[in-house]
Amino acid sequence: MKLSQFKFKLPEERIALHPVKYRDESRLMVVHKSTGEIEHVIFKDILNYFDDQDVFIFNDTKVFPARLYGNKEKTGARIEVFLLRELNEELRLWDVLVDPARKIRIGNKLYFGDDDSMVAEVIDNTTSRGRTLRFLYDGPHDEFKKALYALGEPPLPPFIRRPAEPEDTERFQTIFAKNEGAVTVPAAGLHFSRELMKRMEIKGINFAFITMHCGLGCFRDIDVEDLTKHKMDSEQMFINAEACKIVNTAKDNDHKVCAVGTSVMRAVETATGTDGHLKEYEGWTNKFIFPPYDFVLPDAMVTNFHMPLSTMLMLTCSYGGYELIMDAYQMALKEDYRFGTYGDAMLILNK
Repeated sequence: MKLSQFKFKLPEERIALHPVKYRDESRLMVVHKSTGEIEHVIFKDILNYFDDQDVFIFNDTKVFPARLYGNKEKTGARIEVFLLRELNEELRLWDVLVDPARKIRIGNKLYFGDDDSMVAEVIDNTTSRGRTLRFLYDGPHDEFKKALYALGEPPLPPFIRRPAEPEDTERFQTIFAKNEGAVTVPAAGLHFSRELMKRMEIKGINFAFITMHCGLGCFRDIDVEDLTKHKMDSEQMFINAEACKIVNTAKDNDHKVCAVGTSVMRAVETATGTDGHLKEYEGWTNKFIFPPYDFVLPDAMVTNFHMPLSTMLMLTCSYGGYELIMDAYQMALKEDYRFGTYGDAMLILNK
């Protein structure tokens, strides 16, 4: 398929700038793939579509406060630094993006904090906006990490056009976030509250947790019309034996398996064997899913309403069917659904 087939007009006011007051009270569009029927409910009603021994697969990655603002030595120019990943604990080396990049060269020093207490030196260029920074910090690694993160803020995606606020520290994170390493939140998981998950447990629904550290790749512009030529950024993922056992038992007994979010979908499709079973996995994936694609494992999927031309929209169309999902998006626009990370959700039922 072509990139231009995933273009639609999304008015600015349809992009959610803040989450709804209660996590499980966003709206939920339910799309029945087999019949094309579409329902409009509240997210906590998701319970009504699943039964005892069905399984939900969640991504338990934890977002760290990746966006910092520093000042360049001598000029004092304000520089945004976006932490991507730690390269070396001992040397305090980090892979980062800087903006504006043209002002930042090898050898420059950056100062962070009101008192300039954190200093970093640029030691390498990686991409046009990418740099390797060495933080000059004496003290234990845990102490350094705590001091660094105290200077950061939740890394809201670029389409949420406002500065981070105190509420984002809690709301730009799922309630089951556990394994640190993501620079954006697996948004479909944001709709699950403690109360809803308790009710799901009482109904006999089982949970499997995998980890995929969501990177910035899903927000990168695709610059090729022919989607077969697009390369996804690699993201680190972990699937343990316990998650495999929970998921495979459900599949073998003909219970529904629901993937919560596009990151989970990419992870399980990476790690599912030819026998249709989920396998243990520790490594990286750059799996790019776009139509046509044959899914092996999940019977249902929860996802948010995504931006035009995004890889997440392409995956959603792969799962729900291109025409059905694009029609559902037009309906969502007419019915005032909210789009983006803090927006409303869609449940696609495959059977």
